[in-house]
Amino acid sequence: MCGIVGYIGDEQAAPILLDGLSKLEYRGYDSAGLAVYDGEKIEIEKMPGRLRGLIDITHDGEKMPGTVGIGHTRWATHGDPTVENAHPQYNKDKTIAVVHNGIIENFQKIREFLEEKGYQFRSETDTECIAHLLDYYYEGDPLEAIVKTMYRLEGSYALCILFAKHPDQVFAVRKDSPMVIGRGKEGEGNFVASDVPAILKYTRQVYYIDNEEIAVLSRDSIQFFNLDMEPIQKELHTIDWDMNAAEKGGYEFFMMKEISEQPKVIRRTIEPHIKDNEVVFDELKMTDEELAKLERIHIAACGSAYHVGMIAKYVIEGMARVPVEVDLASEFRYRNPIYSENEIVLLISQSGETADTLAALKQAKEHGILTVAVVNAVGSSMTREADRTIYTVAGPEISVATTKAYSAQLVIMYLLAMKLARVKGTISTKEYLGYQHDLLQLPQQAEMVLNNQTRIQKFANRYIAAKDVFFIGRGIDYAIAVEGALKLKEISYIHAEAYAAGELKHGTISLIEKGTLVNAVVTQEDLYEKTISNIVEVRSRGAFVMAITNADHADMENTADYVIYIPKTNPYFTGSLAILPLQLFAYYVSAGKGFDVDHPRNLAKSVTVE
Repeated sequence: MCGIVGYIGDEQAAPILLDGLSKLEYRGYDSAGLAVYDGEKIEIEKMPGRLRGLIDITHDGEKMPGTVGIGHTRWATHGDPTVENAHPQYNKDKTIAVVHNGIIENFQKIREFLEEKGYQFRSETDTECIAHLLDYYYEGDPLEAIVKTMYRLEGSYALCILFAKHPDQVFAVRKDSPMVIGRGKEGEGNFVASDVPAILKYTRQVYYIDNEEIAVLSRDSIQFFNLDMEPIQKELHTIDWDMNAAEKGGYEFFMMKEISEQPKVIRRTIEPHIKDNEVVFDELKMTDEELAKLERIHIAACGSAYHVGMIAKYVIEGMARVPVEVDLASEFRYRNPIYSENEIVLLISQSGETADTLAALKQAKEHGILTVAVVNAVGSSMTREADRTIYTVAGPEISVATTKAYSAQLVIMYLLAMKLARVKGTISTKEYLGYQHDLLQLPQQAEMVLNNQTRIQKFANRYIAAKDVFFIGRGIDYAIAVEGALKLKEISYIHAEAYAAGELKHGTISLIEKGTLVNAVVTQEDLYEKTISNIVEVRSRGAFVMAITNADHADMENTADYVIYIPKTNPYFTGSLAILPLQLFAYYVSAGKGFDVDHPRNLAKSVTVE
């Protein structure tokens, strides 16, 4: 949540900051602000609303001259989206400016302490406490003031700080909130950002700053320090993304671009893991014998990644006969899970910065359990803290509502299930090769589904004014339905709920009335007839049913009101195809309502607070 950009160099800072913030607006978009040192003082401009407003009032940054600055797009946590609550926050005489991602949990206690010392507050934010605390501790050495402030702060934070008395430096601090430091080419300055897309236009050379570390940037150097103010060495990384991956490429919204990229992403995720007709996971650093000894898998994740875990449970247990427990990461550590030998914990996250999932990872490590992160973002916190990391290589995903990262995560789960089934001997060689064949067909089959999007768009247009939409399914279809409902509610603000179809008669069916849309996912052959009976149940009570089913079920036309067909694949892999019409349905409903599909209200891409 929230986006940070910082720059120090020889170019005008404000246009660079605004450009960088435009790449981070998916992280926060209820207010935005800049602080730029103009040669004499720190000038601050900020306003509520989208970044466009800040761009306009600063004339694309031209009204804020200066070559050193910091910027922020906010996703509100403390206080409404107002000018006063927008970042940067600053001390009384504006000699210290701060932008902040995260939450300071003890901010009220700090605020009371500072008020007793005579400090007055303009905002409701926890960030203003940081600015005043820095002022309180500053005695000429900004590094010392930052360290003393860090010792007082509890919670998560990424900070970027300007000191008017040290105009040739920008300071960056990190604790449990993402941040990267970009090294520009000689003479092109240096950069700070909360995510790589903000600075990809200017540099591909980055340092990943770790917890409780401080970066000090000047025009021609970058230094790193620990809490003891001792210099530390950092490894320089090269970002190998295609710059076009972070651009819309002619699409109206990133979400549609990312939906369309899924066949390519699925193919790219599969290829490194199938070699000479064998599924390989070199990054696990486990022998086949060690994998064969696994007795249980825990999966902890949030949001769409949790729904991937739901499908993974069906697939891994079905193929490999290994028990799988799936938990919302926000609940996992609080239920005090029982661990034993020969278990692993899978942590699934697009950003690798999800606060609840990071907390689950740390708890598992404290118990000595092997942790495996399934992550899209190279260099993220989970990749550095987990024992092992499997990358999903989906490329940068900008839209808040995930699509292609979800699909890449699903494919990793299929491959893991196949690998475990192979080493445990729960499937034959013929079945093993059959699974590989079916998996390799998924990219082409996904393209076939996406080529049918005009028909889905026409259907979605009929339900732009819907108030309630229900999703039903059984088994893997239920897990798909849950993700479909989340997509619709995320970006269209329509009340959408998913239910295991067999549970309808236990209360939920009372919500069905004439004209209610019910989206039924019906791809599991062994559950086909039972789900058909549930469709009949809701239609008899006036529901209008859209069914998603396999191409060989033409008889569905006799049961549902509207049918979307997907290519037939192995039942374990159907989630990769059946979700596509639901993603498109949600997209076209939201776009039809005139909403900003990429930036749904109240949501941020990376949730870095618990």
